Amino acid sequence: MKVIQSLDPRITRALLSEQPEMSHLTSNELFETYEVFHQAKTGARHIHVGSVHAPNAEMAYLFAKEQFGRRMTTTSLWVARTTDIFTTNEDAELYTTANAPEKEYRNATIWKVRDKIDRFKKEHSSDLPSQETVSSQEQE
Repeated sequence: MKVIQSLDPRITRALLSEQPEMSHLTSNELFETYEVFHQAKTGARHIHVGSVHAPNAEMAYLFAKEQFGRRMTTTSLWVARTTDIFTTNEDAELYTTANAPEKEYRNATIWKVRDKIDRFKKEHSSDLPSQETVSSQEQE
């Protein structure tokens, strides 16, 4: 093992070697990675917020509560082992309508529901109580 000679005396005094000794970790020293998913309110979708390292799922949940649950409003947290999550990028073109134009119904933008809702509101606006009427009823 050759000691590194440097112009910086701190490096020379540290007796650093060019080939650091490799130490192998035991299974008790290795933590698994868990992905954390957060739900802001009941009925909302879970969103990936980060990862934690823990020896088991119970500890991962506790770490997730500490790390992500107390910083934002949370109704639910999921932890999942990273190795259990399967993702794919090579099949992405299967899910686009560019390769299958006859399947445009899969794309939500072709449905003009918003126009129908606005038209309905305009037609029935006289039937609905005005905002002033609603607020005066609430005050009573």
